[in-house]
Amino acid sequence: MADRGGDVTRPPYRWPDPDRDYANGDFIPGGADFPDRWAAKAAAFRAGQGPRLQQGVAYGPGDRQRLDLFLPESDPCGTVIFIHGGYWKAFDRSFWSHLAAGPLARGFRVVMPSYTLAPEARITAMTVEIAKVCDWAASLGTGPIVVTGHSAGGHLAARMGCADQALQISRVVPISPLTELGPLLATSMNAILGIDPAEAAAESPARLALRPGVAAHVWVGAAERPAFLWQARVLAEEWDCAWTAAPEKHHFDVIDALEHPASPLCEVLVGGL
Repeated sequence: MADRGGDVTRPPYRWPDPDRDYANGDFIPGGADFPDRWAAKAAAFRAGQGPRLQQGVAYGPGDRQRLDLFLPESDPCGTVIFIHGGYWKAFDRSFWSHLAAGPLARGFRVVMPSYTLAPEARITAMTVEIAKVCDWAASLGTGPIVVTGHSAGGHLAARMGCADQALQISRVVPISPLTELGPLLATSMNAILGIDPAEAAAESPARLALRPGVAAHVWVGAAERPAFLWQARVLAEEWDCAWTAAPEKHHFDVIDALEHPASPLCEVLVGGL
């Protein structure tokens, strides 16, 4: 084994080690500090939105079936739905409000839902909930709908583009998505998620076809864990769609580009619509 330079903060690499493969924060300097930063930025952004923000809109009867709707300064030209991550078991919409800034500046309304988390809900049920969000957004009736999301939210965004979903959406842009669930069966977090082989088959976007008429572009940070680079590329290859590895970006800062309307990620998200 190569010399680790006296680093005693991480255990020696053992292969295979599924938990280590998907441990993002352990490989990002200051990784534990990011959730507090996200929450603070999100709260400050919401505070500046005034009447253009509608909070806690119900899209279903469940306690977490609520969304925030951000409206641009002019009439919306379309809708962007952002689905949060957290390995389907953590966070809610309140951590990510600032990521609406880029699409809003380009004239799109932004929908940010919460959804029922594991272990209360299976991933299959979460897919159904996000489909309800898409139907709710379609009822607004103005312009194309783009679905994006990060990590586990990237998985759910990709699911909305699959051929088994009959939704009125134009584009999906999964960011650092989990697209093949099979490897997660061997992780310790599966004690909470409860994924079994049948659900892995039914809910892995990489095993499902992209629905005709829906455009797709997979986005991932070039400095992410190898498992996430693999997850992104697998989907891009199976769907025969474009994918981008954003230079020098890791799993926690790859989403920052959504704050900036002129960023390459925002161009991929809403350009040409």
